[in-house]
Amino acid sequence: MFCGPALKRATLFCAPGQWVKGEVKRHANMQKPMPHWLKQILSATLMAGAFFIFSSPVFAAEPEIAISIRDRHFVPDLITVPAGQKIKIIVKNEDATTSEFESIDFHREKVVQPGHEITVYVGPLDAGSYEFFDDFHPESRGRLVVK
Repeated sequence: MFCGPALKRATLFCAPGQWVKGEVKRHANMQKPMPHWLKQILSATLMAGAFFIFSSPVFAAEPEIAISIRDRHFVPDLITVPAGQKIKIIVKNEDATTSEFESIDFHREKVVQPGHEITVYVGPLDAGSYEFFDDFHPESRGRLVVK
């Protein structure tokens, strides 16, 4: 067996990828290329896995509800959302005083400074009616209706 352009005599000492009598000689510990059919199977499996992962409800955009606190009232004060889904509620305080978005029904309580907004995630909720209120201004009440 002859290796390299100088055609020196060698037995098993040819470096991987050197020419041996006009052909590329594979070294014993070089990996063989992956068969085309195996590449296709792996590619299809990875694509299917990615599809199922990224199309699952975890990555689906949750419904987003915007509520303003204006003149010590929630606007809107009645909101309807679908049952069984996580809901993103954004509460913006447009008043000059601090308010608090609170609900005993869905166990949330968060202070909203004047001119700021907060984000609250609730659910998935069962069908029903859930009350929320401003703990600093008890007359401010609203209702989340889940259908």
